[in-house]
Amino acid sequence: MLVLDWDDRTPDSANPRYVALMSDLTIRALTPDTFNDFAALVERNKGMFASCWCIHFHPDCPEKGQTAEGNRGLKQRLVADGIAHAALVYDGDRAVAWAEYGSPEELPNIQHRKEYLATAERLPDYRVTCILVERGYRDQGLAAVALRGAVELIAEAGGGVVEGYPHDTSGVRKKNSSFLYNGTRTMYEREGFTYDRPKGLGNCVMVREVAANLGSDPTPGGTTLP
Repeated sequence: MLVLDWDDRTPDSANPRYVALMSDLTIRALTPDTFNDFAALVERNKGMFASCWCIHFHPDCPEKGQTAEGNRGLKQRLVADGIAHAALVYDGDRAVAWAEYGSPEELPNIQHRKEYLATAERLPDYRVTCILVERGYRDQGLAAVALRGAVELIAEAGGGVVEGYPHDTSGVRKKNSSFLYNGTRTMYEREGFTYDRPKGLGNCVMVREVAANLGSDPTPGGTTLP
């Protein structure tokens, strides 16, 4: 479990609600043990986007995209099989945000895939494909916390080249936060990612080399986020 102290977060001084955040947050990996917490977060937010249960980016299979319950069952199976990963942000015992990540083999179905492959020199070791913050916790910096948690879990797994595909809004909020499913370019830059190239009409490819942190204990209660 990664523990986030107040000083680890970048406050938005223009948003007075930010200072009302809890004094600390914790990051836990999505596992069979935390799946019910993840499920409760999804259910409170109406199944995420169109009840997809964040299976959109996983490989196609017969049960994918048929029903909300089918998507839930598929996600639970992928987690049990160790081929679905995410960082869950907790406020106490309640999961309030998350960032999905995985290898290109685990998450091949990114948006603008044909264009992306045509312009890629190499595939990353990991990619971050979706970030969700619970409605009542939005505009308080938790998307960045979730992204940072994903990066730390990747470091514990051995690190490597990590990509994200955020919305390139030129620093201006042009969309409701509900539609910014992978954050913004500005947020990624603040978390150490660098711009690589455009992707589609409004997204871009951001890249960060993440060093291994194999000295950490990835078990609950074993890791503190620096």
